Amino acid sequence: MKRRYFFIVLILILLMSFAVVIQARKEPEMDTVRPPVVAGKFYSESPEILRAAITGFLEDGSPVSAPNPLALILPHAGYIYSGQIAADGYSQARGHSYDTVVILGTNHTSPHFNKIAIYPGDGFATPLGVARVDRTIVEALKAASPDCVLTSSPHQNEHSVEVQVPFIQVVFPKAKIVPVIIGTPDARLCERFGQALGKILKGKNALIVASSDLSHYPSHADAVAVDIPILAAIATLDPQRVQEAIKAPMNKGIANLHTGACGEGPILTAMAAAKVMGAKGGKVVSYANSGDIAIGDRSRVVGYGAVALTVDAPQPAVVKPASGTADELQPGDKKALLALARKTITRYLTTETVPLARGFSPAVQEYRGVFVTLKKFGNLRGCIGRLIPEAPLGQLVGTMAIQSALNDTRFRPVTIAEMRDIEIELSVLTPMKPVPRAEDIVVGRDGVLLQKGRAGAVFLPQVATEQGWSREEMLNQLCLKAGLAEGSWRTGAEFQTFQAIVFHESEFK
Repeated sequence: MKRRYFFIVLILILLMSFAVVIQARKEPEMDTVRPPVVAGKFYSESPEILRAAITGFLEDGSPVSAPNPLALILPHAGYIYSGQIAADGYSQARGHSYDTVVILGTNHTSPHFNKIAIYPGDGFATPLGVARVDRTIVEALKAASPDCVLTSSPHQNEHSVEVQVPFIQVVFPKAKIVPVIIGTPDARLCERFGQALGKILKGKNALIVASSDLSHYPSHADAVAVDIPILAAIATLDPQRVQEAIKAPMNKGIANLHTGACGEGPILTAMAAAKVMGAKGGKVVSYANSGDIAIGDRSRVVGYGAVALTVDAPQPAVVKPASGTADELQPGDKKALLALARKTITRYLTTETVPLARGFSPAVQEYRGVFVTLKKFGNLRGCIGRLIPEAPLGQLVGTMAIQSALNDTRFRPVTIAEMRDIEIELSVLTPMKPVPRAEDIVVGRDGVLLQKGRAGAVFLPQVATEQGWSREEMLNQLCLKAGLAEGSWRTGAEFQTFQAIVFHESEFK
């Protein structure tokens, strides 16, 4: 009996020892893979949603104008804001398969670190899996550059490297990565390390990604004025011009401008490395800021640009926001706006991102009020709009499409399953004009804004016709919508009228 007990205890001890050995073998591998820290914040933590979001951005990506880039300067904000511009940059490498992608991140989280931090571990994890580190390049950089330190500390909470990794996993699924944090934008440090990096990568099948957003927190118009010269300077590969372009706006007293580029160090480093690798110039691929997005605020924005550095010295060019003219909407414009409205709702519900409104005619780039109406089997399912536009028509359509689908308090939010049964109608408005008397309102032609004291309400031109109301009935209903008693419009009320170009999806089926 004692012998049997002894053998049982011995077996248990051996099993426990074996488990400890296995755990000891697992822990180093787990410890050397950095977990994602902004999944669920900057991008979706769902693998399916994340992959769908990136795929959608790539499908809308800019045409290839700078093929086989040696380096890319790309933004690192939340995907809903900057994902399309990042995809425009990655799209330049369509059809190319890199062995290694070196990601140069900026230093947001370690204010006292002023060297080059190379991640010493085995990989970066995202919801799409683990991107493995190219240890051969890491060891070569450590040996070649005294500015380098193998440390994970500056990487722990830094997002500028991490947000590039899912794009790399989708676009270059076989590539290994080299995560690097540029501790400070010191020009001499960036030049030294950039040259060392360029010598190691020269002749190899490698890409450099410099992670940087542009202006922080000015108005939309001020951001455009600040960002475009910076992008043009990057395309020259002249570090002094880049530094001057970043610093110059800071001395002009631009309201709320905190910086011209948060990734100045990565930009300068990528330029130095790309020149050693043979780059002759750069191409500005695309530009937008957060105020251009359907959910954006144009009074306080962050700028995003994509620049490709290549051997071919492409002619520098900046995609500037086009100015609209008073052209009438053509059938193609209407169809495109309806498609954008549907795409915006669908993308938001399925990928937690929105498309960027671009590529429209001048008529769609005008500032015009618009209402987006959703109908399900002919019944109203949501309607929200803007009488006074704060953004170009194309962007405003996307904004109002989301608002109508999700934020019309008369209805529960629209679901993706409903979208196949919903028809979208757009009402593009003319400017409002005051009318002195109710008798001047023409039913069926005029939309009406009624205001009395602090109360107010609006009907689109087609509402009265659809309901079969007379002018008096329409005005009574407008009073009720405003929270006033019927007939209140007869005394003390003010009226403004407008017209609308109304079109819906069934016209184009």
